Amino acid sequence: MATDQKLQAEEARKCLQEQLKNIGDVEQRELKNEEGHAHLIYLKSMCDPILVNDNLINRFYELNSMELFERFIRSFPSSLEPKDKQELLRNMLRGCVAIFIRDRVLLLDAVLVNAGPVQPASTENVLQGPEDSFTENIEVNLNMIRHRYQTTDLKTEFMTVGRISQTRLIIMYDEMKVDHSVLKELKKRLSELKTDIIQSASEIERHTMHPKLRLFPTLMLTERPDRAVLNISQGKICVLMDSTGYVLLLPAIFNDFFTAMDDKIQLPPIGWFLKAIRYIALFITVMMPSLYVAFTSYNPEILKMQITLLIAGSRATVPYPSSFEVIFMLLAMEFLVEASVRLPKAVSQSATTVGGLILGTAATEAGLVSNVMIILVAAVAITNFVIPITMMSMGIRVTKYLFIVLSTFFGLVGIVLGIVSLIMYLTSLRSFGKPYLKMFAIEWRRKGDQQSG
Repeated sequence: MATDQKLQAEEARKCLQEQLKNIGDVEQRELKNEEGHAHLIYLKSMCDPILVNDNLINRFYELNSMELFERFIRSFPSSLEPKDKQELLRNMLRGCVAIFIRDRVLLLDAVLVNAGPVQPASTENVLQGPEDSFTENIEVNLNMIRHRYQTTDLKTEFMTVGRISQTRLIIMYDEMKVDHSVLKELKKRLSELKTDIIQSASEIERHTMHPKLRLFPTLMLTERPDRAVLNISQGKICVLMDSTGYVLLLPAIFNDFFTAMDDKIQLPPIGWFLKAIRYIALFITVMMPSLYVAFTSYNPEILKMQITLLIAGSRATVPYPSSFEVIFMLLAMEFLVEASVRLPKAVSQSATTVGGLILGTAATEAGLVSNVMIILVAAVAITNFVIPITMMSMGIRVTKYLFIVLSTFFGLVGIVLGIVSLIMYLTSLRSFGKPYLKMFAIEWRRKGDQQSG
């Protein structure tokens, strides 16, 4: 039996050396003393050299016994004995050290963690409340949630996705409040994920949700630990992913994307007022450009006479239809927003500010657009940024162009048809079987209260 084990260990070592051939950051160490020898193979770029030196090389010569050294390695919680060559190679590429000792193959986790300090949230700012955000280290993110949700009902399950990237995931949920049918469906979809590389949480949302062509997100991405904890307490599931500062929350409803963490901190009437402001902003950013086209080109009699004459006077020098004017200015605004994101931070703010001022002033003075159009574009830009979750604001940015097309061809009738179609589309969406256009998550809260009671 010992001979078979020796042949298996030797065969695994030769196979590993063959597969890691021509990889420059592979390190191999031969350790020898009076008792025997051990062989180490690991990737220098993935393993912490301090852990390798202190826990393996130095200990090997200090203990001076193969049996004691093997017991020492097995005493680590992160050590394991691989079952096959695939498991051996997979763990080595993840940051483990392969140790060949006494006719056995052992693995010790020595992954090099380059975790930076916890930074304040950058995309979901609040006036009051915690300011920390998730990091790109999955263990740190797990600690931040555990620190806020201290109960044994909080369960964690580990998975890997991506055939090449082998990205680690952690599924977190409250066992007493979670919908187990949703949990089962999530595990099924993640296990069926056939993508080679997964580098961001939004990729999981894109690959696992149906239909593929969607204007609105049906899973929520957040960088805030307090939002993740709040949603877990409501019976939702949190998916943490390594190498990204965002987590997934599911199932998500339409109202979740218009809720800021300030709403829970403010007094209830103030929180309701702030949420109402966001829905008003949603109506303005989607409907105002198309209403401008409809009122100026098809139905000017609906407006008061003074407003109609004001718009007509401002457009006296504009040589093309209102629909072209609206699309021209909205695209110019989109160019400025995209430039502010892509330019280096040192010049993005000044470049976009100067570009916006010059573009608006020059276009108005040249008679290419009206003064009312400049005000409208500014209102649309501001109201679009009121939406707290970036994923939803991106979908809203595209939706307003569909309404502009409808108003260009059909006027107010097209806008009404667009509103009806949009509501029907939202009601047809599902997030892991849950209705998307649902304004309040009362069902989850009641379920959690009953079970916890």
